[in-house]
Amino acid sequence: MSDFLEYSTTGKPHPFHIVRPSIWPLVGALAAGLLATGVLLYMHGIKLGSFDFGLKGVVVGLSAVAAVMFFWWKDVIFEAVQEKAHSSVAKVGLRYGMALFIASEVMFFVAFFWAFFNASLFPQEAIGFTWPPQGMQVVEPFDLPLLMTMILLLSGCTVTWAHHAILHNSQYEAVKALGLTVMLGMCFLALQIYEYAHAHFGFKDTVYASAFFMATGFHGFHVFVGTCFLVVCYFRAQKGHFTADSHFGFEAAAWYWHFVDVVWLFLFLCIYFWGNVIGVSHIPAAG
Repeated sequence: MSDFLEYSTTGKPHPFHIVRPSIWPLVGALAAGLLATGVLLYMHGIKLGSFDFGLKGVVVGLSAVAAVMFFWWKDVIFEAVQEKAHSSVAKVGLRYGMALFIASEVMFFVAFFWAFFNASLFPQEAIGFTWPPQGMQVVEPFDLPLLMTMILLLSGCTVTWAHHAILHNSQYEAVKALGLTVMLGMCFLALQIYEYAHAHFGFKDTVYASAFFMATGFHGFHVFVGTCFLVVCYFRAQKGHFTADSHFGFEAAAWYWHFVDVVWLFLFLCIYFWGNVIGVSHIPAAG
């Protein structure tokens, strides 16, 4: 029988997956809160007496989030591979859930684009009624950002290659393509860290800097999460977990990765190119 049959709740066979009680949603929320607190303490340079939090809170928060990701993924993979609980009906729900999650992520980035365009189209007196703000040495779009764009676009090609290989039950090709995608994701993150380290402005240097770091920084975090997702898929592909008929775990990662690619294209065009190359000047009203 193709569909997993569950009896535990009604006494009658049905194809729905009744999830066991799990601690990971609660622990995941606490880990995310810990990470957010660590980031805020670092960004505002808050100290507790003589103790400087620095990056310590960020590292602890990231470690907690990574641990939750590891154990939660382990449980989900056990359900899919060992228990075979993900029936065709259950996978429909998984697809809807992933689609809605990505939709919520789209709105998350819409907020940052809204803030950026509000500041750039209607520059205020505090930044000299010009955009980019006066004295701001912006990032050259056709330098490192263009290279990062090419890397992400290439990673979109390799993840599509992996999908094509899985559909044709070519495990070797899928593993190779996933390995290349992970490598490209790590290269992108390394270049973004390099870009931040050599930026000529800090996070609190005008609204331009804040909008730039918030939008590109959160995108970088999404690339990190997507890379972790693909690493899991890489090891699963090595173990032969994906077949042409059953590979939603990979599909979810591929959807997420393509979403990350598209967001970066908008970031490159709007923030790096439009925001850096086209200046908007407003003459203040006579007082």
